Amino acid sequence: MRKDVVVLGAGIVGVSIAVHLQKRGRSVLLVDKRKPGEETSFGNAGLIQREGVYPYGFPHDFGALLRYALNNTIDAHYHWAAIPKLAPFLWQYWMHSRPAQHKAIARMYAPLIERSVTEHMALAEESGSTHLIRPTGWMKVFRDEKSRDEQFKDAEDVKRDFGVNFDALDTRAVAEREPHLKVETKGGIHWTDPASVSDPHMLTMGYVGLFERLGGELAAGDARSLEQTPTGWRVQTEKGPVEAGEVVIALGAWADVVTTKLGYNLPLAVKRGYHMHYKPVGNAVLNRPTLDFDRGYFLAPMTKGIRLTTGAEFANRDAPKTPVQLQRAEPIARDFFPLGERVDPEPWMGMRPCTPDMMPIIGPAPKHKNLWFGFGHAHHGLTLGPVTGRLLAEMITGETPVVDPKPYRADRF
Repeated sequence: MRKDVVVLGAGIVGVSIAVHLQKRGRSVLLVDKRKPGEETSFGNAGLIQREGVYPYGFPHDFGALLRYALNNTIDAHYHWAAIPKLAPFLWQYWMHSRPAQHKAIARMYAPLIERSVTEHMALAEESGSTHLIRPTGWMKVFRDEKSRDEQFKDAEDVKRDFGVNFDALDTRAVAEREPHLKVETKGGIHWTDPASVSDPHMLTMGYVGLFERLGGELAAGDARSLEQTPTGWRVQTEKGPVEAGEVVIALGAWADVVTTKLGYNLPLAVKRGYHMHYKPVGNAVLNRPTLDFDRGYFLAPMTKGIRLTTGAEFANRDAPKTPVQLQRAEPIARDFFPLGERVDPEPWMGMRPCTPDMMPIIGPAPKHKNLWFGFGHAHHGLTLGPVTGRLLAEMITGETPVVDPKPYRADRF
């Protein structure tokens, strides 16, 4: 088999790249070991974070650092055995998260984030998936007045600098928008520009359906078999060897499996995360995704139930599951919202692929012709899948890119 492009990795980013290439007349094979959308794209919080111009940084206040050092929080957990390997990444991550650097990164990151909802809606309309996307925004609510006031100030800065809209809520307004919350909050922020997804896996599969209707093909295969040929690239699949003029690596947390073999030493790390679904008690309804800010967990209404998601776990990618953050969060979440019985037989775990400067790697591979990268989206894989797909497809086909791709190039490291 011969194709114009092989895309390695069938999460939301890889699927979006494949769709946009197929729309531009390229013949594309989408390759993954598993079925599409069954890894990280399966288990996120379901947010399309239009407000997320500041990527998730490493805390710089002493109180937060002390809390994390004790290793007993919901929003962060780490494996001691992984720290020596992670230390260089964490140091760079901390340096890039300093206020001046973080602000500069936000300026470079914003052009992608600004197009996140519109690019999703374009693919959702073409794929018949708009019913999965809700324009209800999301909320963060506060139990502490100090954290509320700090977050209000930060939100005002984001609105001023990047034009993102929000409503500042008092206790009563939070209760009006989410009447089934069981605690009396100190107020909240309702980000009104973002969207949320009721089933991230089904949305990914909707985009896969569009890809196939456009003539794209899927195949199971091992990305580690990728090798260069005199005319391009070859990868082994269930359909036999496939050759292509160009290849895109969109393997998320597993990108280094291929890039390291090809001689790249990119500073990639993994933040693991967990979720569990619950039935709501009685007629309780959660109208939009909601962050219990001062406790560090997230509740999102999904087709399957109320999804409880945790923060970041710093561990070796392939280490066994340790869902202690879910265990810590569940009793607090039950006191926050009427959660009933668990729906899932066991906690789900996924891997967020991260770079120390918190921006994805999108663009040509520096050392190889006709090899492209599209990974490292950290907490914003779902958010940035379609705009990444469009940007990379435009670069590959020689169109004028929708945004300047320079900040996301691989050779910045």
